[in-house]
Amino acid sequence: MDAFLSDEVLEGLRRARKRAAAKQSRLRVQAGDRDYRVLRDWDGGFALQASDAPNLRGVVDLYDGPRHLSRCLIIHAVPEGDELRYEYKLRADVRSQPPRDFASDDPQPAALIPNFD
Repeated sequence: MDAFLSDEVLEGLRRARKRAAAKQSRLRVQAGDRDYRVLRDWDGGFALQASDAPNLRGVVDLYDGPRHLSRCLIIHAVPEGDELRYEYKLRADVRSQPPRDFASDDPQPAALIPNFD
């Protein structure tokens, strides 16, 4: 099918596909006071648009819309086409409550067993 389309049309289709993917993605990375939209993510990394992405290193926060998902420790950035691929060494999920460092005196049941009498 590529043989029947001109190069300009193919390039326009590629740009439109990237714009649509960027609009669908709600993921964003916050580094300091700046936000960057995540084009795609995978286990161990994510990709940003190379034209507006800086060379990030260190700890960044990953958000899904307004919800804080995790903190990532970026160790490596590789340019690939018009994307900048970041790889992280550590991804720590954010919890709504801090972890308890003590045993509860009043243990709560994990589930209730119904009475079938």
